[in-house]
Amino acid sequence: MTIGGPAGRKAGGVPALRFVGSALAMSDQHEATNPVERYPQDRPRQSQSPPGKTSAMSPPPDHGEKSYRGSERLVDRRAVVTGGDSGIGRAVALAFAREGADVLITHLEDEAEDAAETAALVQEAGRRCVMMATDLTEQANCVAVIERAVAELGGLDLLVNNAAYQMAQPGGLADITDEQLDRVFKTNLYALFWTCRAALPHLGPGSAIVNTASIEAYSPAPPLLDYAATKGAIVNFTKGLAQHLAERGVRVNAVAPGPIWTPLIPATMPEDEVSQFGKNTPLGRAGQPAELAPAYVFLASGESSYITGEVIGVTGGKLLP
Repeated sequence: MTIGGPAGRKAGGVPALRFVGSALAMSDQHEATNPVERYPQDRPRQSQSPPGKTSAMSPPPDHGEKSYRGSERLVDRRAVVTGGDSGIGRAVALAFAREGADVLITHLEDEAEDAAETAALVQEAGRRCVMMATDLTEQANCVAVIERAVAELGGLDLLVNNAAYQMAQPGGLADITDEQLDRVFKTNLYALFWTCRAALPHLGPGSAIVNTASIEAYSPAPPLLDYAATKGAIVNFTKGLAQHLAERGVRVNAVAPGPIWTPLIPATMPEDEVSQFGKNTPLGRAGQPAELAPAYVFLASGESSYITGEVIGVTGGKLLP
């Protein structure tokens, strides 16, 4: 499904009234505020069935709906954002659109409601959004994503490999089944290989690939052992592919989030951990998807033209090696 206006329409997005800590203020991503107080630190115990829905989260995450202000850094670029229905993927798709890009987002069939909300945000920014329900654990589907983006958007300039699956297992390795291991590796790692390989013929000089890694790549939690292993591989893959594509003028970088408030959290973690999620960071709270989007925009834009093979940590103060 494709929605949105013609390519080339001016990107927008204006700041709006919002809560910063306990005060109502005019704020956007450029305004300096106290990062400790920027978002609420407390949330109730809660759980959901995987893959989770944005509408069921309390408090709702901020994707930049009322705060991200575009400045035309990606005008008329064509982007694929896997896992673009919610969380970080939604924030990236919204930011890319307000910066002037048309976007194809992938999502699971069960995530159609969230995907439609993301598409509406892209459309409100005056850009086109192609929604593609697909299972990226199948190689043919990854190839089809790239082919559809090229066909419907007229080409491909930006690829954001963001789709991921995790399921915390308190017992660690002993509780990770072969079925879970297969799903985690195929969603997080195989799909990244397959989409990148399919995209290569379409990426010209000035194009960019941005992968979603994780702080788990550097500091793995035992309940997320399989997930952390894939994220470590993504960091290594990013650095290697960046070296390979540098002479073609295609840059490859990654963003390593820390604890970010997305549907994946209440859908895959115990309730007690959800209520405390992110409080062990130096900033004392979980991050919001909107706080990730500027890093992706930066790495996708010409502002980062001399950066490739790097990982930007967005972790609330938890240090990457």
